[in-house]
Amino acid sequence: MVTGLAGTLNDWLRKVPVWPLYALAPVPPAWFLWLGLTGGLGAEPINALERELGLLALQVLVASLAVTPLRRHLGVNLIRYRRAMGLIGFFYVALHLLVWAALDVQSLERIWADVVRRPYITVGMVGFLLLVPLALTSTDAMVRKLGALRWRQLHRLAYPAILLGGVHNVMVAKVWEIDRLAWLAAIVVLLALRLRLPDRARQSRGSVAPRRPDQKP
Repeated sequence: MVTGLAGTLNDWLRKVPVWPLYALAPVPPAWFLWLGLTGGLGAEPINALERELGLLALQVLVASLAVTPLRRHLGVNLIRYRRAMGLIGFFYVALHLLVWAALDVQSLERIWADVVRRPYITVGMVGFLLLVPLALTSTDAMVRKLGALRWRQLHRLAYPAILLGGVHNVMVAKVWEIDRLAWLAAIVVLLALRLRLPDRARQSRGSVAPRRPDQKP
């Protein structure tokens, strides 16, 4: 039954193009900005805007991390949307960083001081820097230039980058919050599922019956 549902869903997804994701990506940030300008984000709109953009970025990046486990464990194929998810997530992270730097801190000296002295900002900045080369090499031309193997190896930086994003999200609150811990737990689970896949593949290959001595390779 699950396979049948996954097949039906995949047939429907094949008819949905990728470009609407890019077209709709600016809508949530624009909405949050409008709320901030009209008093809809409370008494501290800059902090609220920064927080909403950071959470939005984390949600999209976690969704991109879930693409491979969904395909391999449930048969739901979202691979064609994964690049868009990654780029949109990076876009939201960049906006989150821009709001913090330009509207909140407003000083290059203070930005550097915060990065050096505040661990949660250090962690977040490292995560962002890991995402930069992934965004810059996201095109088909870069895949051809780097080669498929090197490109895949480079894009494994997404794993520590998203994990650091989850850690940053927890550390920002400075107290234990269930929803932030839940996002971090989701990241850890998705990474664990990915790490177990090669072991299963090796076990599967190892379970093949050995050839008889008189059987040709």
